[in-house]
Amino acid sequence: MPQGYDIIGDIHGHAAELERLLLHLGYRETGSGFCHPGRKVIFLGDFIDRGEHLRQHRRLLEIVMAMVDNGHALAVMGNHEFNALAFHTLHQGEPLRPRTRRNTRQHQAFLNEFDDRPALKREVLDFFRQLPMWLELEGCRVVHACWAQEHVDLLRDRAPDARLDHDLLVAASTRGTAEFRAVETLLKGFEVSLPEGIAFADKDGNSREAVRVQWWKREASCLGDIALPLGVDIGQAAALGVPEDVPEYPVDAVPCFIGHYWLHGEPGPLTDNVACLDYSVAGGGKLVAYRFDGERELEASSFAYVP
Repeated sequence: MPQGYDIIGDIHGHAAELERLLLHLGYRETGSGFCHPGRKVIFLGDFIDRGEHLRQHRRLLEIVMAMVDNGHALAVMGNHEFNALAFHTLHQGEPLRPRTRRNTRQHQAFLNEFDDRPALKREVLDFFRQLPMWLELEGCRVVHACWAQEHVDLLRDRAPDARLDHDLLVAASTRGTAEFRAVETLLKGFEVSLPEGIAFADKDGNSREAVRVQWWKREASCLGDIALPLGVDIGQAAALGVPEDVPEYPVDAVPCFIGHYWLHGEPGPLTDNVACLDYSVAGGGKLVAYRFDGERELEASSFAYVP
């Protein structure tokens, strides 16, 4: 029988919600961290940022790092861990992620808790560095935002263990490189540029001239059918055809689990073999898990959360 996994979506500093969910799933705290007698957690990344008024990042990372380090959990990198590494990594004397007001504000919750603890901050950033960008396990795949085989293959040539070394972090932080596009797609989703003059405001109030898409929707006929966030107004661009280069996830592929997309409502599969576990805990929603036992067709009854 394959290993049973409890796959948990984006947490964004909400340690109390994680503890409640782990207890709900039957995990108990031990000297080596939360563990279960027969199951493991898979974390989908985005452990940090958001929740600027919370003071739970240290506790959250204490839980996650102990579980991963002691074999009770696996984890992949989210875009916020990637951003943190770029924010705190210098290249030619400058941080890879510019410390603009916008970037600093997005990262402020982490800075609030770690800037006065440099040794602990280094330990956490070292943990982020060893997170793989994706996992291929028996019977399933895991990636933060988008399984795009072309980009997985490109990065696998550079990083056989799916982990970023310094040179790959630099390349992936340099707009215009193949590595930049690949990492952006896997960790932030597939993006389509909008026609000139069309823009929208994202959830943080930033103006966007490109829209992310629901790459799992196989039957969509126009850009408006797949644009994200759901309900976004992209004007006349909604009638454009679906770009040919949107990644396709084969109907006969093993189940793929993602986070990232700030969904709402009652959790359920996106398709028979794709499930998102991000249900906006940082926006007043739920911290959600999927209890995976090797099934080829995902089931709504396997989603779990604390009511």
